[in-house]
Amino acid sequence: MQFNFEEELRKLPHKPGIYIMHDANDSIIYVGKAIDLYNRVHSYFRESTKKSPKIQKMVTLIARFEYMITDSELEALVLENNLIKEHEPKYNTMLKDDKTYPYIKVTLNEAYPRILLSRSMKKDKAKYFGPFTNAGAVKNTIELLNRLYSLRTCNRVLPREIGKDRPCLNYHIHQCDAPCQGYICREHYMEKVNAALEFLSGNYAPVMKSLQEKMEEASENLEFEEAIKYRELLSSVRAIAQKQKITDYEGEDKDVIAMAREGEDVVVQVFFVRGGRLIGREHFHMKNTQDEINSRILDSFVKQFYAGTPYLPKEIMLQEPIEDEKLVEEWLSGKRGSRVYLKNPKIGMKEKLVDLAARNAELVLKQDLDRIRREESRTRGAVEEIGKLLGLSGLHRMEAFDISNISGFQTVGSMVVFEDGKPKRSDYRKFRIKTVTGPDDYACMHEVLTRRILHGMEDSGEEKGQFDSFRRLPDLFLMDGGRGQVNVALQVLQELNVSIPVCGMVKDDNHRTRGVYYNHEEIPIDRNSEGFKLITRVQDEAHRFAIEYHRSLRSKAQTHSILDDIPGVGPARKRALMKHFASIEDLRRATPEEIAGIPGIPAATAEEIYTFFRTK
Repeated sequence: MQFNFEEELRKLPHKPGIYIMHDANDSIIYVGKAIDLYNRVHSYFRESTKKSPKIQKMVTLIARFEYMITDSELEALVLENNLIKEHEPKYNTMLKDDKTYPYIKVTLNEAYPRILLSRSMKKDKAKYFGPFTNAGAVKNTIELLNRLYSLRTCNRVLPREIGKDRPCLNYHIHQCDAPCQGYICREHYMEKVNAALEFLSGNYAPVMKSLQEKMEEASENLEFEEAIKYRELLSSVRAIAQKQKITDYEGEDKDVIAMAREGEDVVVQVFFVRGGRLIGREHFHMKNTQDEINSRILDSFVKQFYAGTPYLPKEIMLQEPIEDEKLVEEWLSGKRGSRVYLKNPKIGMKEKLVDLAARNAELVLKQDLDRIRREESRTRGAVEEIGKLLGLSGLHRMEAFDISNISGFQTVGSMVVFEDGKPKRSDYRKFRIKTVTGPDDYACMHEVLTRRILHGMEDSGEEKGQFDSFRRLPDLFLMDGGRGQVNVALQVLQELNVSIPVCGMVKDDNHRTRGVYYNHEEIPIDRNSEGFKLITRVQDEAHRFAIEYHRSLRSKAQTHSILDDIPGVGPARKRALMKHFASIEDLRRATPEEIAGIPGIPAATAEEIYTFFRTK
């Protein structure tokens, strides 16, 4: 049914909520929030409203819109964030990166706490430190603390399981005091945990002093191995202490956010200040930023970044004020459970730190632009080269196929998918050949392509969820071979009345790609071009994927035993039979009574085994 814009615009309420714009393919191209849906959505379709070129382009693509009302603008902000993250609309300014940061977790909710690495922060009465930007440094710190304080690393439930099993290897190498055996009382154990907490809070002096004294004492007693151990621990503590850069603040947690841009390329830099220490930094790339002012870009970044980050500092210092400052403050304060302040410092040390973040963003942007452009050239640029070579426009998704077998044994097919020049491994598929006997690659390819296209023509992916990746047919089929494989593909497409361009990857006598076969002619291609390199990568990937699948099937076949074919014989009974009988022939000659005499083999299963060998 045709969407009636005039009628639907009249229905819009004067209430807060979110609106969703769809294009002609029903794809979501924009999600926005509004304190008044009627006024905001109408503004997109008024001639008098000044709009950026990006929004003007978006409006021409809108085929329909929908909306949801909320009780407040704050609720609309949260819902907008969730929908943007889920659908990644083309015209929303988007945070490209989706990173999770490691935390150091001290399980104070346990009687005998452990120190662990965690990728999320939960309300579980444990104590968290971080987030940190370097997972390797977090692992090294946890390992150091466990060595310093001999804390447990096992997942036993204590004190319930005290004494139920032997102590682990860590106890025997003096890296755990074995609370699982009751060898250390809880009070003494908690003293060590509290010392570890002091260390994690940045108080390194007591640890360094203690290790220095122990090293000197061991050296005086001529216990040189012990002295070396303490010296190494002391060096590790010093290395961690030196990595913590002290700032000029009151020991509070802060994030410092600034950005740099060049054309449509935008980098946002975040400094993480924890307990007055600059513990790390991270940068993020933004997309769909054309025609957006800096404050709007920072506004989008803050909303998307903190929607997915479990830890919130008390203060967030920004390069400039954002559009929804008060609303975002209210939202973040609700998430944190206490007040969060958004600040835009103009003088003093805080302003200098924001400026430092901005200069770092500029440096990262300059360093990354060349890399980004090279990546764009070898991916999207390479796809455009291929499209130009073949006279095709709008290439996005390419699929390549290969067949693998050894003399017709365990023949398999592979399908690899590249979107915008990058492999989309979640859409890769394997095919076990069902209808072809013997080494007939053309017949196997006919079966694979037929199955692939039929799955793509399924009306509903909900009914057959395993075929979801097939639901979109490609813009180009790439066949690992020349005229023969291309003709097979064209035959299948004709049989199924489907129109998809088919291109063959032609190899020379040395099995290297020399050109492409398209529209019944071989087209030479520059070996140094990015398009040629992409075709080679696609070809190699299809070949690798097919060979790996074939190898895995051969491996399973080689480890298959005749016992696996007997009903009622699982791994445990198989082991019992193999342990009792020297060979399959001995088992074949055994009576049901002899088989039933083996521990773990019931009389009914023994009868099944005896009958199985008599009918073979």
